[in-house]
Amino acid sequence: MIERPPAWGLRVAADLLPLQAIPHLDEITREWAWETSTGQGVKVAVIDSGIDAAHPAVGGRVGGYVAIGEGPDGLTYDTAPHADAFGHGTACAGIIRAVAPECELYSVKVLGPGLSGRGPVFLAGLRWAIEHGMHVCNLSLGTTRKDFFGMLHELADLAYFRNVILVAAANNMPIPSFPSLYASVVSVASHDVKDPYDPYLYYYNPRPPVEFVAPGIGVRVAWLHGQWITTTGNSCAAPHLAGIIARILGKHPGLAPFQVKTILRALAANVAAPRLDGTRGG
Repeated sequence: MIERPPAWGLRVAADLLPLQAIPHLDEITREWAWETSTGQGVKVAVIDSGIDAAHPAVGGRVGGYVAIGEGPDGLTYDTAPHADAFGHGTACAGIIRAVAPECELYSVKVLGPGLSGRGPVFLAGLRWAIEHGMHVCNLSLGTTRKDFFGMLHELADLAYFRNVILVAAANNMPIPSFPSLYASVVSVASHDVKDPYDPYLYYYNPRPPVEFVAPGIGVRVAWLHGQWITTTGNSCAAPHLAGIIARILGKHPGLAPFQVKTILRALAANVAAPRLDGTRGG
């Protein structure tokens, strides 16, 4: 986690303009989209450094584990419960559960103690999540190596066609990273609104490739050994959207990724909201 403002984010007051609503499409309301939903029945994979299931922010809601490594005979898959090697995965899991408290978390461990990992392990973790029935995958990680562009793109397409929604954090540095720049994923960076903190305050960016911005600056997150820290990074922004998506899918199962993106766009804070008389205004 870093303390300087991450790249790809937006200073909301300076960078975002109100958007014109699209009739009917943008008449979606929060009440329809996720009100009363807790994310129950939705499987969310946190592809990261592991999850500390004992942390109060996680509350033991880890439904399964896989730790992927490299052995002399190829990749290894250990499905025994594991700890968090760094704290990063627990931070993401805590944010997701705060938004969607009854979703079922899955810990897909692909990063080690230095919060680093190898491309083949990352690819294997994503493939595992797609093939094991996850509904949402939180990817607060990525790669800048272009030799993984094609393989990750293939997996992102596979997820899209299987209705697995990938939520990917943009790089904290002003350089391209994958899979956050793929059109099929929900790409997320940080906005600068932090007082008061609102986990549901997000914006749509009409100038992609990064499409959404969510809380990611000065966020209080769960960490190792039951602790909490305050940190900054696009890694914090992505799980806010992953949690919201889990709530949407908990109320409307089976939505395709493009439908979820439409709902998210309609409910972004910079889209003109409906008035009580049925008209819309900024």
